[in-house]
Formats: sequence, C-alpha cells, structure tokens
Amino acid sequence: MSEQKLAAEVRTEFGKGFARRARMAGQIPAVIYGHGAEPIHITLPAKATTLAVRTANALLSLDINGDGHLALVKDIQRDPIKQIIEHIDLLTVRQGEKVTVDVPVHLVGELAPGNAYNQEMTVISLEAEATHLPTAIEVDIEGRSAGQHIHASDLVLPQGSVLLADADALVVNISEATEVSAEEASEEATAQASEAAAE
Repeated sequence: MSEQKLAAEVRTEFGKGFARRARMAGQIPAVIYGHGAEPIHITLPAKATTLAVRTANALLSLDINGDGHLALVKDIQRDPIKQIIEHIDLLTVRQGEKVTVDVPVHLVGELAPGNAYNQEMTVISLEAEATHLPTAIEVDIEGRSAGQHIHASDLVLPQGSVLLADADALVVNISEATEVSAEEASEEATAQASEAAAE
C-alpha cells in the first residue's frame, strides 16, 4: 500500500472548542505517538485526510513544518450521526518496521450450487511491515462445497506478513443450503391456511 502524503500543522490549542473551530475551518485534529517520543498534536486537511483514511490501516506520509513523519492510522473517532471525522490517533512507524494490524477478510467467487457460507471472521490479525500493509486478505470460495471449511492457516498472506490469529480459527464455514428459507416456509404456511379457510 502506498503512503498518502499530507501536510500537517502543529497545534498548541486543545479542547472541544478548538476542535469545533478546527473542523469548521476544514481541519481535523490528530495526535501522533509512539517510539517513546512526546506526542505531537497536529491538524490535518479534512478533505484529503478523509480520502486517505478510507482504507484500513492507512499509512500517511506527513510533512510537519518541513519534517517528514511516517504514521499509521490507529483510531478514528467519528460523529455518530454525521459520520464526519472528529479526531485521528496516529502511530509513528519507521521504514521496514513490523507492526500488528487487523486486516479485513474479503470473500471472492461463488460456492458450488446448493451450498451456503457463514463468514466467522471479518478481520484477521497479522504482523506486517508498516510500509507494506495489505488492505485486505482475499479468500477464494469458488466452487467450494459443504464441509470445505476455511481456517486461518489456509489464508494466503502477502509476502512478509505473519499470522497472529490462531491457525485453527474458523474463517469461513461452508454447509449445505437449507432447502426452504424461513420466508418461504412462512409464505407456504400462509397459503395453506388460506386454502383451508376457503374450503
């Protein structure tokens, strides 16, 4: 994943009042921490940042008063109603450094006819290089049938990534599709009741 370049400004004001003013001015308050250094409080351009953090574990290349900082998005606080970003926590990382991340699991392909799946894990914990973090792990379910379960150990990980989740953890459970869905069963029962009433 390529890093997103953003210009950041150091901030000296804090609190809800400042955060509100910053957001009105098109800025997002953020804090960078890690490697035992003092946290750096910054503001980021709202529009560019919102685009940059759409993928999981986004890596940001920040220009802070001419100094370059590589940082990984660790937490995003959003307004529960408007869903706008209110604050971002960033973790300082170095080139080649290994970090622990939760990566989304995406299913691709179609099961063999007459089968159904239940995705037991939507994210998987990995250790990977901070500058080469996968945006998702794809699991191919093409043509699979009942009993062909997929465990964490079956996942194809990007080079340099190490699985941290339990290798035996069930990721996708594949079973035979039930012949009649609950909705169909309900409709059938209603139809039978109507026929009985008509007689």
